[in-house]
Amino acid sequence: MEPAPADRLEQQIEEVKGLLAKHGLLESVARRQQTPRSGLLEEMQRRQNLVELEMRLRTFHPADIASILESIPPDDRVLVWGQLKPALASAALVEVSEPVREALIGSTSAERLFAILSELDADDLRYLSASVPEPLLTELAAKFDAQDRSWVEQSRSYPEGSTARLMTQDVLSLHAPQTAGDAVAGVRQLGSLPAHTDRLFVVDARNLLVGAVPLGILLVADPAADVSSLMDPDIRRFHPYDPAEEVATAFERYDLLSAPVVDDRGKLIGRVTADSVMDFIRASSENNVLGLAGLRNAEDLFAPVLDSARNRWPWLAVNLATAFIASRIIGSFEGTIQQLVPLAALMPIVASVGGNTGNQTVALVVRALALDQLKIGSAWHLLRKELTVGLLNGALWGTLVGLFAMVVYHSAPLGLVMTSAVLLNLINAAVVGVLVPLALSVAGRDPAQGSSVVLTFATDSMGFFLFLGLAHTFLL
Repeated sequence: MEPAPADRLEQQIEEVKGLLAKHGLLESVARRQQTPRSGLLEEMQRRQNLVELEMRLRTFHPADIASILESIPPDDRVLVWGQLKPALASAALVEVSEPVREALIGSTSAERLFAILSELDADDLRYLSASVPEPLLTELAAKFDAQDRSWVEQSRSYPEGSTARLMTQDVLSLHAPQTAGDAVAGVRQLGSLPAHTDRLFVVDARNLLVGAVPLGILLVADPAADVSSLMDPDIRRFHPYDPAEEVATAFERYDLLSAPVVDDRGKLIGRVTADSVMDFIRASSENNVLGLAGLRNAEDLFAPVLDSARNRWPWLAVNLATAFIASRIIGSFEGTIQQLVPLAALMPIVASVGGNTGNQTVALVVRALALDQLKIGSAWHLLRKELTVGLLNGALWGTLVGLFAMVVYHSAPLGLVMTSAVLLNLINAAVVGVLVPLALSVAGRDPAQGSSVVLTFATDSMGFFLFLGLAHTFLL
């Protein structure tokens, strides 16, 4: 079953919402009927509605069900989740976002959750392991054979953000002494290929990775040809502790569909496929967007109010502290503002222009760091370039703002002060916009996390200081 395109998915979501609304309406009507058989009537109506919902959900792709679960309020979500058969529920649980997944797991009884998770293979269970209670995970892993059980337990020991967290053990390998005919016969005996198999990895007698053979070349090769003569020995390989960002960059740069993972001795232990890389890229992009807004992690759209508030507290506290500092800068020029009232109206312009310019620079630098396009050695070149851009934009827009101030308040000196403050603050924004994400990256922190908060503080405080300081020096 293929996932639905965007327009059909929207239609499916509306259909489910319609069934949920119908369910709620009919239950409400049945409850209002005060007859001896009203309880029985209500239960029959409820079962009929739920059967209709269950039958409709069966026709959906698990990824579409995940989108539906993410798009409806908690009460409706629990109702939909309860109508999914264990096999479909397990597939949807793999696809749904982490905050919603944890909410669903938390609302499911231990017996039903065990039935749902029992439908997963070792790779999918490993993928969900961070959200599954430890005792239940141990019980589920005990159902696998020794190899799969070891795989689940070992995978959890790897850190978040490592290649091992993207790895699957579902890998097909060939041995170097084999002929192409023997290799094809062996593949046919399997009956099916692992998903996203574009090439087969070649190992020696010690299971050391020695190369890879594209599937297309293997199928058309002379059956008597040795696999070693068909393989490409120069292939991109990864280690379990390599950063996942490095894998994502390689997949994008070299158009990979799969890549081998080897241990410290070079033995083939698994592979990374394009679907897991895409999931990682999507999650990283979401976290970067949230990080620029000062959010610590992903948040369920319909999460409890207190949970959402807690997620936003840390950087709001930092922002409040920096706002106090900016207010004290303004307070130190209180006498200047009293003598030159127009300053109060013009101050926000200087800060706003600087903030917008800085946000553009931060977005550019964060993107370059995420795509591994920016190295510390080239930072000076980027800083010079952004300083030049800030100087040009500051001269242009500072002049326009200065002319505006001069015309409105009939003061050429005020216009010059305005121009100078905008120019200097845009240069300040360029410096901060480059250095803050770089400093966070060097410190091993997420460069997107909190950059906008620090930038806002720097451009607001410096903008107020520059504008009011220049006004105090030259206009009084």
